[in-house]
Amino acid sequence: MRVALPILPLLSAFLLCPAQAWASDTAQRPEVAAAARDLQDKVLAWRRDFHQHPELSNREERTAAQVAAHLRKLGLQPKTGVAFHGVTAVIKGGKPGPRVALRADMDALPVTEQTGLPFASKATSTYRGETVGVMHACGHDAHTSILMGVAEALVAMRKDLPGEVLLVFQPAEEGPPSGEEGGASLMLKQGLFDGFKPDAVFGLHVFANIPVGRIAVRQGPMMAASDRFSVRMIGRQTHGSRPWGGVDPIVAMADLIGSAQTIVSRRTDISRLPAVVTFGAIKGGIRYNIIPDDVEVLGTIRTFDEGMRQKIFTDLTNVSEHVGAAHGARAEVNIESHDGNPATINDPALTARMLPSLRAVAGVDNVFEPPLQMGSEDFSLYGQKAPAMFFFVGATGKDVDPATAPSNHSPKFLLDEGALDVGFRALLQVTLDYLNGAPAPAPATAG
Repeated sequence: MRVALPILPLLSAFLLCPAQAWASDTAQRPEVAAAARDLQDKVLAWRRDFHQHPELSNREERTAAQVAAHLRKLGLQPKTGVAFHGVTAVIKGGKPGPRVALRADMDALPVTEQTGLPFASKATSTYRGETVGVMHACGHDAHTSILMGVAEALVAMRKDLPGEVLLVFQPAEEGPPSGEEGGASLMLKQGLFDGFKPDAVFGLHVFANIPVGRIAVRQGPMMAASDRFSVRMIGRQTHGSRPWGGVDPIVAMADLIGSAQTIVSRRTDISRLPAVVTFGAIKGGIRYNIIPDDVEVLGTIRTFDEGMRQKIFTDLTNVSEHVGAAHGARAEVNIESHDGNPATINDPALTARMLPSLRAVAGVDNVFEPPLQMGSEDFSLYGQKAPAMFFFVGATGKDVDPATAPSNHSPKFLLDEGALDVGFRALLQVTLDYLNGAPAPAPATAG
């Protein structure tokens, strides 16, 4: 997921209501339980290896090579180099049936790890011209390992498997480096679904603020649209001892950052749907006694409604330009909406159909509906091509308060490895139930 995701409290009040008349819950498939036992050690080892050797977006060379080697060992014919380092493969079942796509993301973040794990990352790389630590601070190492395990389980039962499964190991979910394409958008642009039109697409994400053993899913909108922006405040350089000799872009930018808070708090109807404008980086100047020529900030906009999205674009531009002008400076605003993600929307019918599968794995009381999430996912792009369902898997240990646990994107993000088992069983159960024709839910009844 792109940028830090502050999960709203996931309370029992959001449990899916039994009165919604979902289909009767299925039992966990015995082949799912058996595969989980047989592959548990492998999935764990893969995850720890990937965690120790993380790679930034569009740089996932080692990870992709490991994935492709595993798929070849299973007898598959992986396609590599998709969207730089993406890997795909098709598992063809021995019986006719529907087509399903399963997606896992592979990239890590420019974060220096502080977990103290024996397999903690010590990797470094270059990001935006600076040397940075690299860490799987969002859990993509878990996603990749889970899908590798699911692939092995499906291949083992291929003879009796109805339909086909497209495995999608995706790079650059966190966003490609500036000036590059990547992620789901580039995979689709390069024809990911051209020869394989899925009937359904499934994906999962481990989350710090959900206890291990629980699964969160909701019909319809689940995660926000995201857009990146930058504002460059251009002043005139002068000596720090005589600010009147130039135009101070640092003071102008500080004023802008404060004024921009009113875009959401006073100009956006957040009683209807939530929205966020966040400044995530600021850079300007090089020396203590020099007022620089310019200062740049980077940030993100999160929305669920297109009208609100466009209005925030307009408001941010107006506030930036007018605050700059008030200081005698000039603001250049760039909103990178073409690089953003649309809202992640779970197909209501598909989600209702697969809810019993998730309950079969985690238990009825451990599958619940979370509030809308302001984080974003480029998984949303797959949902524009086929019915899709995305769900969250709890990743915080039972002895840790999920409300205060370090969140995804934190240098202290600590995955409880029990999430690997839950995620593996959930993804495999959902896949098998769908391929075998899991029934649609009964229609809701009045009363």
